[in-house]
Formats: sequence, C-alpha cells, structure tokens
Amino acid sequence: MSEQDLPTPRPGVLDIAPYVPGKSKGTGAVTRHKLSSNETPFGPSPGAMAAYQAELGNLHLYPDGSATALRQAIGAAHGIDPERIVCGFGSDELLTLLAHIYLSPGDEAIHSQHGFLVYRIATLAAGGLPIVAPETERTTDVDAILAAVGPRTKLVYLANPNNPTGTYIPESDVRRLHAGLPPHVLLVLDAAYAEYVRRNDYDAGLELALTAGNVVMTRTFSKIYGLAALRIGWATGPAPVLDALNRVRGPFNVAGPAQAAAIAALADTAHLALAADHNDQWLPRVSSALDELGLEVTPSVGNFILIHFPDDPRRNAHAADAFLLERGIILRRMDAYGFPNALRMTIGSEAANRDTVEAIADFLAGKKP
Repeated sequence: MSEQDLPTPRPGVLDIAPYVPGKSKGTGAVTRHKLSSNETPFGPSPGAMAAYQAELGNLHLYPDGSATALRQAIGAAHGIDPERIVCGFGSDELLTLLAHIYLSPGDEAIHSQHGFLVYRIATLAAGGLPIVAPETERTTDVDAILAAVGPRTKLVYLANPNNPTGTYIPESDVRRLHAGLPPHVLLVLDAAYAEYVRRNDYDAGLELALTAGNVVMTRTFSKIYGLAALRIGWATGPAPVLDALNRVRGPFNVAGPAQAAAIAALADTAHLALAADHNDQWLPRVSSALDELGLEVTPSVGNFILIHFPDDPRRNAHAADAFLLERGIILRRMDAYGFPNALRMTIGSEAANRDTVEAIADFLAGKKP
C-alpha cells in the first residue's frame, strides 16, 4: 500500500502548529511558583469544591445535556435569558465550533497579529484561511481589521482583553468594528478575562451580542473562577447562531460535576471579589517593580503581564526563562505569539509575585540561579 492510499487530513490541518500550553514544572528540584497559564492564585471557591465532591456518587449518570441549571445560573448572574446561552467544554470548544459552522473551505477568518493561538488553529482545522491584521502598539487595530475584510471573510475573532498582550480596546472601538463589518460576517468577542478589567470605557460585549444579528460573546470559568481543570465555557448571541452551536456540539459536552461546581462558583461572589481585588493591587505593583528594573512591560488589564527583555543573549527572554526555571519559577515563553524576547507572567500570590521579581532582579544582576 502506497502512502497515497492512506487516509489524508483535509488541507490546512498539517499547517497547524499544535498548541503548546505553559510548562507545569521547573528544572530545579522544586517547582515553587507556576505562573505560566494565567490561573488564579486563590483556586476554586470552597463552595465549588463542595459541589463537585457532592456529585461523585453520580459519576455513572449522564449529565444534563442542556446544562439547564447552569444556564439559569449564568442568566441570573448576567441578566440573560437562559435560552440565549450555550455552554461548552471550555470556551475553546465554542470558538472552534463557530469556525466549523461558518467557514467553508477557502473562507477567511480574521484575527489580530498577536491574538490567541486557538483562532488560527480553529480556522485551519475548518478548512479556512486565517488572515492576520496588524496591531498598533501591541493593541488590536480596528482599522486594520476592517481593511482586511474581503469577499471570503466570514468570521472575525477579537480577544478583548487580548492574550498574551493584556491590552484592550474600548467599547466605542468594538462598536465601530461591528458597524464596519458586513452583516454576514460573524464577530466573535472572546472575553475570557473580562472579570479582571477595571476600565470605565471597557465592555465585554454582552449588549451587542444580545442585540446584533452577527455578534457572539464567549466567556470562561477557567480564569477568575478557578475551574480551569473542569473546562467550562459559555456563549451568548443571536438565536440562530446558538441554534447552530446546539446542533453541532457534543450531546453531553459539560460534565455533571463541572456544571455543579460552576453554579456554586457563580454564587460565591465574595471569592470572585477577593481574586479581582488581589489582581487590582498586584498588577500595578509587579508592573512598576519590573519597570524599575529597566524592563519594558506592556500595559495590561488582565491577570498577567508581558515582560520584554534586552537583546543581549546573556539577558534575553530565553536566558531569563532558563534562570527562572532553575529557581522553580515558571513563566510562559512567547515565541509562538511573535514575541521571541518576552515572557508572560501571571499575577500570582503575594509570595509568588515577590519571589519572581526578586529572581528577575538577580538574573539581570548576573547572579547564579
């Protein structure tokens, strides 16, 4: 049998660079601080953990395939009709399904220059063509996206705030982007970090998703809610788009214990506020401390910062990463995002933040790990 006779992936699939998550272990004897995946330092709500454990006796039962109680809880928390909500196996599943639903081979999906890697992966996997719109000062450029729209454009992915830069565009720019798109182009607002943003001109896009015919907003329980291991996301938007998502998603795509934990997490508003307040305090502190060390930090509104290192091979991002790993501190390399000389740092616990800044200072001073 020749190689030509074997199963062949559809065009575009082999062009995908597999997504590589942040490291989980350092190279030293002990991993002290994992700050590579934008996880909350406070973990899940105690109520969420109790709700998850209470479901362990039901593992032989299929979950509610419609996630009815979870959709009701999300609706109550955000003022949305539960019928206008679809839950997914993380927001990644929903972002990927939208590409498979709306892209035919050769159709185009636009994302910004340093946008979330899943957009490119989802587009190529669906047989589409990813179109990259340049950014301005590491921030989404609305005019660049609109200039990239062509006759084959079907989707525009917008992470707001963006990962890994932490930058955002105000509500007025999101609305200007939407107004400039043809009505058949679906604008996908990925608001995974919305709960962390403290800017008066920011909006996650809920109203636009509920009133426009071509806007979807996705959210996640992986970040501030601390349920990353359970993979829970949700989307809201026009009824026809949600109907299409419900037709193609898996029939039991959100596990029962995960649904129970997410409902309890929504109810624990004090735990949510604790995480948000901690980030409000430490995001500027860490950014300022690194600035004082002479490093450029991209201004961020999320729970992470992008740190840019000198071009000197002894002091660049690769050398810094190796040094920190020896100290048991894990940040995220940014080569795949077009930042070969930067590391992304999650805002962690007070101890993690202080230890990381101290370690970076030692690295820049030429000390040994």
